[in-house]
Amino acid sequence: MLKEITENVRKKTPLVHNITNYVTVNDVANVLLACGGSPIMSDEPDDVVDITSICGGLNINIGTLNKQSIEAMFAAGKRANELGHKVLLDPVGAGASALRTKTAVDLMEQVRFDVIRGNISEIKTLATGAGTTKGVDADVADAVTDANLDRSVAFAKSFAKASGCVVAITGAIDLVADAERCFVIRNGRPEMGRITGTGCQLSGLMTAFLVANPDRILEAAAAAVCTMGLAGEIGYANLQPNEGNSSYRNRIIDAIYNMDGDMLERGAKYEIR
Repeated sequence: MLKEITENVRKKTPLVHNITNYVTVNDVANVLLACGGSPIMSDEPDDVVDITSICGGLNINIGTLNKQSIEAMFAAGKRANELGHKVLLDPVGAGASALRTKTAVDLMEQVRFDVIRGNISEIKTLATGAGTTKGVDADVADAVTDANLDRSVAFAKSFAKASGCVVAITGAIDLVADAERCFVIRNGRPEMGRITGTGCQLSGLMTAFLVANPDRILEAAAAAVCTMGLAGEIGYANLQPNEGNSSYRNRIIDAIYNMDGDMLERGAKYEIR
């Protein structure tokens, strides 16, 4: 299953429009190229309707908001919905400020999303309207662990049902759920948290997987999470003495570039609940 989904990305070269934050925009573009996709970046309101019209998917990331980018998100999202394109929301830092929370909630009300991907604190904020997000990082008290896994899986399914889309909650243990099934994924390395933007990169990667596999949204989202986590494992194993987080970022991108379906099938660590 994972092999076919991954190979479809390289076969179809999905074109993805990204309205993403300026901290990680270059890495998002490079990850999309590495997986076999093609990126376009645009957040100018007068530009985004035309740009998103020629793409197959839209990745909306609220990591560095301003009035211009917010206007562009709504315009692009509505146009993507009109055209039946795949749309992903990455609610970076929802719960950390009123603007971020309101923007994410308003987007959910006005744009139809195929996937919402965030850490547990961000997803809880969207589900409840309040949260304890620590900046753009998940609050420690919210972490998905083996001790609360059953409860976390139930929460992911419940929010997926309520929001009408697939929910991807990423952290030490990743959950990718629709209303009926949840992939519990254990790929990755804790050191990935020392790199700015691995979540942003995953959102771009995931959008490409959705576009290339439009009839298997849950599986495509799970495959993207496995791919990113496995790349983190491979990249860490390939680090040389005296290399740090900058080299690690590049080695993760290289691992995605060199990954094929067979590698993913062998290395993916998941169960379905």
